[in-house]
Amino acid sequence: MTSPAARLGLAQGVALYLASVLGTGLLVLPGLAARVAGPASVVAVAAVTLLAIPLAGAFGALAARYPDPGGVASSVRKALGPTAARATGYWFLFGVAAGGPVVATLGARYIATVVGIDTGAVPVLALAFLAVTFAANLFGVHVTGWVQLALTALLLAVVVLVVAVAAPAVEAVRFTPFLPHGWGGVGTAIVMFVWAFAGWEVGTHISGEFARPRRTIPIATAITLVLAGASYLALQVVTVGALGGAAGDGDVVLLDLARAGGIEAAPALIGVVAGIVAVGVLNVYLAAFAKLGASLASTGDLPRALSRGVENGAVPRRALVLVFGLQLLYFATVVLAGLDLQPFILIHTASMVAIYALGMIAAVRLLPWKSAGWWFAVIAAVLTLGLLVLAGAALVVPAALALAAVAVGVVQRRRRRGAPVDGDAASSDLLASGAAVQDGTARGDEALRA
Repeated sequence: MTSPAARLGLAQGVALYLASVLGTGLLVLPGLAARVAGPASVVAVAAVTLLAIPLAGAFGALAARYPDPGGVASSVRKALGPTAARATGYWFLFGVAAGGPVVATLGARYIATVVGIDTGAVPVLALAFLAVTFAANLFGVHVTGWVQLALTALLLAVVVLVVAVAAPAVEAVRFTPFLPHGWGGVGTAIVMFVWAFAGWEVGTHISGEFARPRRTIPIATAITLVLAGASYLALQVVTVGALGGAAGDGDVVLLDLARAGGIEAAPALIGVVAGIVAVGVLNVYLAAFAKLGASLASTGDLPRALSRGVENGAVPRRALVLVFGLQLLYFATVVLAGLDLQPFILIHTASMVAIYALGMIAAVRLLPWKSAGWWFAVIAAVLTLGLLVLAGAALVVPAALALAAVAVGVVQRRRRRGAPVDGDAASSDLLASGAAVQDGTARGDEALRA
């Protein structure tokens, strides 16, 4: 049951979803895709938009039917058991979290490049991004949702502005030859944009914060798909049509487009976009990480002291502090590595693929047979299992986290065997377990009836 304090509406939901999906790909992918696929990169964007539908639809169906702060991990627990759920939670909390410093550093680099700030200030700017989003989340996801709504509105306004001013510079001749690098280049661009459209799992962790999740989440998912696909497709068309062969030469394609449109304040404008994107992505992911951390603590997979605030509408500040500390640890490692982001991107993406694979298998088992969500899950499960093959050696970190999940399960079982059968502690644990089972059964029955 959703708490009265859970008041996220449709506009805030769309803003949070857009932040997790658009991400930093908006800053770099149009140029990179044009470099590897040429004009045919617009086909790649259209293809990935269609491919994102089953993944987004399946996660949206799960979030709407089973609103829970544990997100994908809770769905996996229902379908595949506690060990698989623990591994899923660890992948998200400890693996996907590696992307936080990456986002902060990319945003800082973009600002340093377009505004002309000394590159030595990049770590300071990145740390500021992390600190600001941590402070915003201390006030709870409701306040975070309004902040994100403002940020996303600004971001979309700037994207519309850049497309509008660059559109007159578009020339049809720049779309020929259409396949300069063959269909292999289109395939490479598709792989790039797959990561641009990742982020749908974030909504499952904050699903309980929606006032009416069964109604709002599917609508927010559909609107986000349309807006994200339209934004990337429009940017790709003007990138190719206005910049031609020079589209992939630089790392700041939005700046190049703004200059092509004759915007005098282009550097400052694109610097603002970079800041909005970085803060927006970190904002929504921190909220999801904190809710997941509190949920894992409530099941004993993390220290139980961190479970405070796991209830829908509550603020999991203790778990948020843990997540922020983890982000700082990753950030310190990034700085020590000379700001080399590739290893951390690999940790992030491999963990995402592992989560998607188990999440979609769980969705196939949980969602009503042959419903729209079920069919979405079946298609997405096949696609994500294929992505596991592509992830290859990068899966070593998810594998290590899975072993840690197994080890924690062994310790938990040994403790239960050695625990006294009477006493206040044992009674409390039994009562808590009974209440959890009763609550889970009630929610499951309610979902099935719906």
